[in-house]
Amino acid sequence: MSEKTSIIKRAITSDGSARLFFMDSTAIVKRSSEIHHTSKTMTAVLGRALTAAALMGSLLKDKDNSLTLQLRGDGPAGMVVCVSDYMGNVRGYAENPDAELPPNAAGKLDVGGAVGQGTMYIIKDLGMSEPYIGVSPIVSGEIAEDITEYFASSEQTPTVCALGVRVDKNNMCFAAGGFLLQLMPGYEDSTVDALETNINLLGSVSGLIAGGKTGEEIIDMVFSGIEYELFDEFDTEYRCTCCREKYKTALISLSEDDMAELRSTGEPIETNCRFCGAKYVFGIDEIDEGRREAKK
Repeated sequence: MSEKTSIIKRAITSDGSARLFFMDSTAIVKRSSEIHHTSKTMTAVLGRALTAAALMGSLLKDKDNSLTLQLRGDGPAGMVVCVSDYMGNVRGYAENPDAELPPNAAGKLDVGGAVGQGTMYIIKDLGMSEPYIGVSPIVSGEIAEDITEYFASSEQTPTVCALGVRVDKNNMCFAAGGFLLQLMPGYEDSTVDALETNINLLGSVSGLIAGGKTGEEIIDMVFSGIEYELFDEFDTEYRCTCCREKYKTALISLSEDDMAELRSTGEPIETNCRFCGAKYVFGIDEIDEGRREAKK
């Protein structure tokens, strides 16, 4: 796997009763921490959210679809936003990327404390006139449990979500990943029992990745004793879709009052992308010319 790309692998039981979407997101989380200069705790917060959004995005059906995950908690992280396409390419940001907390009672990065209590929103743009918006409470702030709750309450799909990010003393992510395990209609109780046993024995998914386990090995551990097939795998990356033209279009559409305020400064207009940090600078004359053209 390239140092710049992550990977998603998908498997399904032979009887179609359960499916598993696994992701090694190490490269994506590394790239995110480089862009946003996240603290140790926020590397874990944003890394887990990016992994979850990418996995959920890979459930979309069409290349023009997108999924947005928003965590609106009352913790020091502030709002966390991640956007994924149907191939799991993802981008994201946190309102307060440098927020830091002491380790939690278990001695681990306090992701739950950083996120806090609040509401999670899942917004799917499926090319319809209106997007689908799912809303569920943030039950722990640990993100994996919150995703599990979302699927149970909003999509009525029995789901287990596991997410993990490992950060070293130099604040560098060296292992990150997760999976979604979903039961499909017609599943047998024996399959559920076997999966529960396997997951209880699995341990931390980021620990397994840090220990050198491959995606195939981790999938095999989840489906131990159950016949299954790997049916898909593909590379995915941290990918921002911003461009200068999008920002120019947004500026052209501003109200006259907003434009008057910008003109009063006598300075060029500088815009910044929250997802990747890119800067785009526009002269007032360029925007005025664009506004005149738009009115024709």
